[in-house]
Formats: sequence, structure tokens, C-alpha cells
Amino acid sequence: MTRVLILLLSATVASAQNWTQWGANARHESATAASGQRLDRVEAEFVIDPFVIAEETEAGGDLLTHYPVPLVDGDDLFLILKGGSYTNFSNRGTQTWNVRAVRRSGVAYAVRWTYASDWKPVPTPGGGGPSWEPVYHPALTSDAVWAPGAGGTIDRISRIDGKRIARFDPFGNDASVFVTGPPAIDDAGNIYYNAIKLDTSAPWTNDAHGAWLVKIGADGSTSKVAFSSIVSGAPAASAKCSTNFTNSQLPWPPAPNAVAPTITCGSQRPGINVAPAVASDGTIYTISRAHFNDRWGYLVAVNSNLTPKWTATLRNRFNDGCNVMIPPNGTPGGCRAGAATGVDPAENLPGSGRVSDNSTSSPVVAPDGRIIYGSYTRYNYSQGHLMSFAADGTFVAAYGWGWDLTPAIYRHDGTYSLLLKENHYDAAPYCSVASPSCPSDRTFTTPFDPEQYFITQLDPSLQVQWKFRNTETKSCIRLDTGVQCIDDHPAGFEWCVNAVAVDSRGVVYANAEDGNVYAIDQGGVLRQRMFLNLALGAAYTPLSIGSDGRIYTQNFGTMSVIVSDVEPRRRATLH
Repeated sequence: MTRVLILLLSATVASAQNWTQWGANARHESATAASGQRLDRVEAEFVIDPFVIAEETEAGGDLLTHYPVPLVDGDDLFLILKGGSYTNFSNRGTQTWNVRAVRRSGVAYAVRWTYASDWKPVPTPGGGGPSWEPVYHPALTSDAVWAPGAGGTIDRISRIDGKRIARFDPFGNDASVFVTGPPAIDDAGNIYYNAIKLDTSAPWTNDAHGAWLVKIGADGSTSKVAFSSIVSGAPAASAKCSTNFTNSQLPWPPAPNAVAPTITCGSQRPGINVAPAVASDGTIYTISRAHFNDRWGYLVAVNSNLTPKWTATLRNRFNDGCNVMIPPNGTPGGCRAGAATGVDPAENLPGSGRVSDNSTSSPVVAPDGRIIYGSYTRYNYSQGHLMSFAADGTFVAAYGWGWDLTPAIYRHDGTYSLLLKENHYDAAPYCSVASPSCPSDRTFTTPFDPEQYFITQLDPSLQVQWKFRNTETKSCIRLDTGVQCIDDHPAGFEWCVNAVAVDSRGVVYANAEDGNVYAIDQGGVLRQRMFLNLALGAAYTPLSIGSDGRIYTQNFGTMSVIVSDVEPRRRATLH
């Protein structure tokens, strides 16, 4: 029996042209060796979330739901399909999450099977925890779909008939354990994922009861290691950690020498949507944070046998706050007069990369061994910071954008580039309350860093190579009578994507809230765009590219397959 299992699990390495997991591969490069097709027509559409109207209504116009990347292997497409019923943000567990297998034959798309998972997101009774719905995310090997289940489990599902072959349960059927993000499958067929054990009655006011990095070996073995064993240098769970000043003390910092208040740190545990990344040498990278304080985060490196390798803090890495990315001290939107240049005004310390549970940011392993992570920071208009670490954990550089981002890697000319969204939001600089000290949101006419939205390419040292700006000003909707538009967005539209896709030519594919999917050539030149439907307030969603160049993109709970219009054909629609 064991020998058969080894044979079944070892045939796992997929073509570099297939998109089999978050970020396309275990390094999360979000790139393919294929050439993307032209954006000419929608060949097929699939509703994956029937609750988008209710979700958006409750959030006041925003779709606070994370979706997985469409998984593609040749003619096989694997989606999620939400079912059950939608209640509200505090009781998302009334929904169900299913894996649906679809096969394309010519222009026809046929549902082959649907697997009903018992996975549930981390609970949020009475509020607290992530306000965005966490992502349910399977991954592919050559013969199986690996999907999170209840109690911290992973199900191995046959790609042939959708039946469960095995359930891997490292936690003994413990309903208080939750898979907290996408699994990663390395080139050898090993599977890694993060899990957390919570007090389900009060998960965010009581400390986490445990957190683990789990490994399912290519030989079918299961092992795990506690975050308390692999995260070094972090404060004890009972220690006091620095947090932000109170709103009554605005403008921040309250005085040039003010010391920020502290709260209990809580145990170290994974960010809720983090997918581990695995380097070619087998090193696993994941992201940890203090349970009660997202300002105390760490990049964690673990050997393939789950022994600790190193831990790098995200704390106090930036010096671009007051008087730098924030308007001058003492001016509207600026820090208090006399504040030290460069500090995060909320703590009066150098800025820190925060690990937000509302983000899907996951580490990326670059071709030179550097590890890239998109952290959150509030003080720079909620843009966050992209952080770069050397393979030994040394902090290298940062770039002033990182919120909810897993950047893509474009390999070229013996080097590589990083591709990312860069939304300069219509937000106040560092505070979020109605106060004379917290001015109104910036606009496209704001003199200091106006509202605008880019796709940006960086070199390995995080220097800008080019930017492409969204200059669309019209909101358009698709009606039975055609497309109707109004000119109401002078600053352009946000890029509603948390992971762009890059093809072999360096063409970048990304969604925007104007309802278009864009193809952008190297140099930041528009290649083509295609209108789907207006997506204001839409969830940040990842794209993927098939081995034949088809583009798989998501808009308002619907996944679309986009192809070149070589021979116009009837659009196929499945629900």
C-alpha cells in the first residue's frame, strides 16, 4: 500500500506552462512560458460566487471577498464554486466552498465533477479577525486536486472523478484548527500549508491556541512544526508590543519624544491568507505575526525537514514616514510639527511591515534567491511596502507599495524584473477619522503625491523600470442596448488585482476597476484592453494564463475565459 502511494504522489511535476497553484508555481512567480492570446472575446463565463450582491451591499459597495486563482492544466480548468447561503460578515460559515472541474473540448466547456468541501474560514463571531472573506484555494498535481478541508486537513481528490482519495489530518479531527491559506506544492511533490488553532468562541480576543507549518511529503507522510519553534526573536505571547497612539492624540506623534502605548502581543501565527513559498533548494518561506498585533511580523525560513533556518523581522525597516511620504510636518495631512523625519507617526518609530489578515500577500522567491514580500503600512496612504530580503535573511531594500500583493517575476536577459500594481489611493495620509488633524482624502489635484493608479515594473534592487498609468476616466456598464458610460473618474481607476500574470514575452495582464482586463507590453505600453463590466469596489483577484495562452480572469464573482478572435464563435456560458 505504501509503495503504491509513493508512486501516485511522486508524479507531480507539472509543465511550466500550466498554472497549478497560487502564483503559478511554488516560488509564486505568476509567470508562464506560454504567450498570452489577444484580448478579443470572452469564450466562456462561469459564476463562482452567487452572493456578490449581498456581500457588496453589506460592505457599502465594496466586495470584500478573496478568490483563488483559476487553476489550469492543458484543457482542464479547476474553479471554486460557493454554495450554501450568505448570512453576514460575522457568520460566513453558512456558505460552502466547492471545487469544480471543467474540461474544454474545442469551444465547448463541460463540467466534469463538483467536490463539496467541508472547509470553513476562520470564525469572526461578533466581529474581529479579518473583515475580508479569507481565500479557499486548492492546488494541482498531475493526478489530483489538493483542497483544504475542515479541522486543518487537506483532501486529495481524484482529477478523474472528483472523489476523495485520502484525507491528510495532522490534528486528529480538531474542529478548532483551520487551514489559513493556499497550499504550495514544490517541484518534488511536497505540499506545505499553514494552520492555526483558535478559541472558536472568542478567536480574536483570546490568544491563538497553536499555529503550524504542515508538510505532506511526496511519499504520503505527514509532519508539522509549531510556529513557536520556527519563529525566533519574537516577543513572548504575554509580552507587551508597541501599537499606535490614540485618535485623541492627533496629529501624531503627540510629541517629538512621545512613546507609543503597548498591548499584549499574543502568540506568533501565520497571516490568514499566506501561501508558503518554496525555493529550488527546498527552503520554505512563510509569514508570521503576533496574534493581537499585526505590527510585529516576521519572514520565516524553514529547512525542508521542518527545522528552523532563520527569522527576519519586518519591524522598523522604513524611514520614509513624516516629512517624506507624508506631507510636511505641521501642514494639513502632515505629522505634528517637530516630529522626527521618516518615522511612522503612529508609533514614532521607523516604519514596520505589517501582516494584515485582510491581505493575500505571500512571499515570492526570486531567481537570485531574494525573498520578496508585500507588507501593509497605513502611514503612506495605506499603500504598504514591498520588502526584499537576501537568501540569508538580510534586509535589502523596500519600495513604497505592497498592500495585498504577490508580485510577479519576469525573467529576461539573464536577470529578472518584478511586476506589481501600485494604487495611490484617494485616502488620507496616515489617519482615518473625521478630525481637523486628519484631512480629507487626496485627489488627483493634491499637490503632494496625487491620486493615480499604476502597473509598475521594478528591477531586482526595487528601482523603477517603467510604469503604466490607468488613464480611463469613464465608468461604463454593459446593458442589453449596449455599453453606457459616464465620465466620473478624473484620477483613473484602481487596479483590482492582487497578483498580475506575465507571459513569456513580458506582456503583463491585469484587471482594473474600470471593468477592463489589460495587456501591457514591456516599457509600459498598452498592448490591448477588453471591457467586461464595471467593477467598482471589486475584490482584488488573481489572473492566470493557460498553456495555450488563454487568459482566465475574474470580475464581480464571475470567471471569464478570454481568447483571440481568430475565428469568431458563440460564447459558452456555464453556471
